[in-house]
Parts: sequence; structure tokens; C-alpha cells
Amino acid sequence: AGRARETEAHSHARRLADLRLSAAALLLALGLPAYQVAAKERVLRDGQPVLLRLRPVDPRSLIQGDYMVLAYAIAEEVERAPRLARSGAIVLRVDADDVAEFVRVDDGRPLAVDEQRLRYRLRDDELRLGAESFFFPEGTGERYEAAAFGELIAAPGGESVLVALRDAQRRRLGTPLH
Repeated sequence: AGRARETEAHSHARRLADLRLSAAALLLALGLPAYQVAAKERVLRDGQPVLLRLRPVDPRSLIQGDYMVLAYAIAEEVERAPRLARSGAIVLRVDADDVAEFVRVDDGRPLAVDEQRLRYRLRDDELRLGAESFFFPEGTGERYEAAAFGELIAAPGGESVLVALRDAQRRRLGTPLH
């Protein structure tokens, strides 16, 4: 009888541990995406528009459908910077039309009034700004072929969200994402 109680207690403790593990996994599965959405919403609320010139690339992906690969003109300049870390921030000068140009890799110096931080990562020795693709509604690809700028909203800390593509005259193409 004592052994049966011991086995039952062990089984109960195991079920309780499994339940706790499942609850933790559920919280993580729901909490992480919620945190990421909240972080992007803060960027959109607190950030400023930044227009980055696009360099030509094959505009459509045949495998993934209505999708455009974005390559930013500043990437080559940034990639040539000495001692570029695998991740960090760059400093951009933003003009009155919100068009940005590369100034320097962020070294901690205070920013000038017309400067903005933008976070980056190097992946396979290519600069990534976190917005290297743009999906659009099926059958509307022609509308985006004139894209000359990617419009990002950049928060003071350098986090950014891609919100639209713009043509050479800086007019929005299609419906903004946010």
C-alpha cells in the first residue's frame, strides 16, 4: 500500500511538472510575439520617417510570389567602413525631405539635430537593416516597379519598421503598410 501511494505521489508530481512546463511554453509562445508587436508599435508611435535610396535588384521573386527584394544604396558604403561589427547602429543624416545618407558607424557621440540612428546586422557579410523584403497584394507588382526609396520609421534608438515604398519623386506607391 505504501509503494502504491509513493507511485501515485510521484505520478501526481510528474503531471504537475508537465503542466507547469506546458504553461511556461504557452506563455512564451504567446508572450514573445506580443512583445515583438508592442515593440514595433512603439517604433511606429515614437519614430521619424527615413527614406533610404534603393539600388536596383531583380524586383520579383518567382518562388515566393508577389514579393520584392530590397537592397539599400547605403549598404556598400557601410560595408566598407573599417572595423564594422556584426551588429550595431549607423548614423544617417536626414534632409528636409526625409531622405537619408550614411554619415558614420555609430560611435556613441551625440547626434546632430539632422541625424538618426539605424540598427543593422551583417549576415553573410551583407548589411541587413531588418527590412529587406516587401510583400504586396497579388497582381499589383507593376505599381511597385518604380520604387526608388524604402520608407522606414526609425525610433531614436535605431529600431525601424518598413512602412512603404516611394518613387523617385518620393510619392508613396500603393497603400502604406502602417
